[in-house]
Amino acid sequence: MDDNRDQGQCREPAMTFDRRIKIAPSILSADFANFGQECRAVEDQGADWVHVDVMDGHFVPNLTFGPAMCKAIRPHIRGVMDVHLMIAPVDPYIEAFAEAGSDIITAHVEAGPHVHRTLQAIRGAGARAGLALNPGTPADAARPLLDDVDLICVMTVNPGFGGQKFIHSQIEKVRELRAMIGDRPVHIEIDGGVDPTTAPLVAAAGADVLVAGSAVFRGGSVSNSAPYGENIRAIREAAEAATR
Repeated sequence: MDDNRDQGQCREPAMTFDRRIKIAPSILSADFANFGQECRAVEDQGADWVHVDVMDGHFVPNLTFGPAMCKAIRPHIRGVMDVHLMIAPVDPYIEAFAEAGSDIITAHVEAGPHVHRTLQAIRGAGARAGLALNPGTPADAARPLLDDVDLICVMTVNPGFGGQKFIHSQIEKVRELRAMIGDRPVHIEIDGGVDPTTAPLVAAAGADVLVAGSAVFRGGSVSNSAPYGENIRAIREAAEAATR
């Protein structure tokens, strides 16, 4: 495939499901002045997905990106753009994020009273539907929605900021979700505090998508992206070793 990302034409085929470990660098830890190049760099260094943390300063105590930013970086991403909406309300913005090129749109179960409607709207807009659970939300909150989601995101930090410490009590939640999901084609994603030490813990419990921010971008830059690859490989190898 020709590299036509500058024209926004380079998109991989529609997502297929598998439980192999996938590393999804969070651009929250990237160089804000070079998002396009950072997305290219982490993919070139082995990232499977690119994770975009959208925060509204209301549902969480921080403010980050909107649909316009997602649309701007979409041409620079060959693979999956995984958009995590830490916003409330969610429904009024789903169409805009879908039109911006989001492959997956994840909303929080805590963000509104009608999460089933939200998931239907995400799928209706043509994206895969994700459901996020905060650390204080039990796994059972997802049980009635398992047939309506493509991904469950377990927050292993309190949402709102990068660089927080991993909350170990969430490992049991991952195990519970893995048992609930059974053979459904639903990913379990981990967001928060993922590094080579914590990755094997959640992978062994049943997670297959690992979001990592500072643990991927630490030590590198767009002009020296080799450390990104080293960091991604370290996380992947640790996680895969735990699942053998």
